[in-house]
Amino acid sequence: MTKTMERNLIVGLDIGTSVTNVIIGEVLPDGEISVVGVGSHPSRGMDKGGVNDLDSVMRSIQRAMDQAELMADCQVSSVYLSISGKHIACQNENGMVSINDEEVTQEDVDNVIHTAKSVKIPNERRILHVMPSEFTIDVQDGIRSPIGMSGMRMEAKVHMVTCANDMAKNITKSVERCNLHVDDLVFSAIASADAVLTDDEKDLGVCLVDMGGGTTDIAIYTHGALRHSAVLPIAGNQVTNDIAKIFKTPLSHAEQIKVQYASARSNLVSQEENIEVPSVGGRPSRSMSRHTLAEVVEPRYQELFELVQDELRKSGLEDQVVAGIVLTGGTAQIEGVVDVAEACFGVQVRVAKPLEVKGLSEYVEQPGFSTAVGLLRYGAREMMDKRTDNKETNPVSGTWTKIQRWFKGEF
Repeated sequence: MTKTMERNLIVGLDIGTSVTNVIIGEVLPDGEISVVGVGSHPSRGMDKGGVNDLDSVMRSIQRAMDQAELMADCQVSSVYLSISGKHIACQNENGMVSINDEEVTQEDVDNVIHTAKSVKIPNERRILHVMPSEFTIDVQDGIRSPIGMSGMRMEAKVHMVTCANDMAKNITKSVERCNLHVDDLVFSAIASADAVLTDDEKDLGVCLVDMGGGTTDIAIYTHGALRHSAVLPIAGNQVTNDIAKIFKTPLSHAEQIKVQYASARSNLVSQEENIEVPSVGGRPSRSMSRHTLAEVVEPRYQELFELVQDELRKSGLEDQVVAGIVLTGGTAQIEGVVDVAEACFGVQVRVAKPLEVKGLSEYVEQPGFSTAVGLLRYGAREMMDKRTDNKETNPVSGTWTKIQRWFKGEF
């Protein structure tokens, strides 16, 4: 543990439905992150982002953590933990305070954000994130940084992300029973956006689609701020299940077949190409057409993208997504996925992996590690804020630094 503190290490833990990923990163003096340890293990006991077998989840965490600790030569005591699931919900709220023709101060900003988030939340839910979108002073709207401006009244629009208390408690409990402290719970889509989206995309308007094993997370940004988020309880495991049923092969082999041979676009696959498909019950393997496999997979991806399109329309932001769609997550790593997505959405689409990763980048520069890398960046900002708080004599300076980052769209 001493080594961890001396080296300024932070840890991102992403417990997915299919895979549990751990990344240990070292925060460098300039605030950049260097990856020093990586662990990955198939998830057990998770279903669509929720825990259904606590002991199995604990074993998956421990095995992934052991790998990462061995690589980084350290012992981990705390993590930044991702959370997803259909229980995640978002809402946009407004707050207002009087400034009486005085200059807007940091305290005014704090107060208006507090007012905006002071809506009644059901007891069974908790707030995960409150992210300022924009400010209005009197009749001037669309303000990103109101500090120093004058007016009579200031309003704030914030995007709130909430989750079910019980779901959060269960996933946190699985981590704590591995003798780990949870530094913070972070919605997976926000972490992934941190890892793969550029500032230009957030400014122009972009829809992030994080395609996991059990859930598909959506985050829509316009004018540099998060405006809408959602979780769909359909993702890569549905594809795996279809392959297992139609080809009559065990789920573990169906997953391997999907990863190695599947295509989301059947016209990209030759009808002459065959693959070996393991059977069940000791029966001999069979030779099956790869084109037939693509015909099984393609409708599932079309269905998934149609559901994302419905959510995009429901948000009312469809026309503002000028920078298009960004796909990430393990289920986005399949041949032909961009073609199917562009045909569905009618805008440009790219598959994204974590940007500007230092250190052991070759281990994590793939879409499946986007959430874990984003957790490191989230944690690094918190660490830098604490350093600022400790250095400055003014007790509000650390908060002001955080507010500045809100304006830049970094929170």
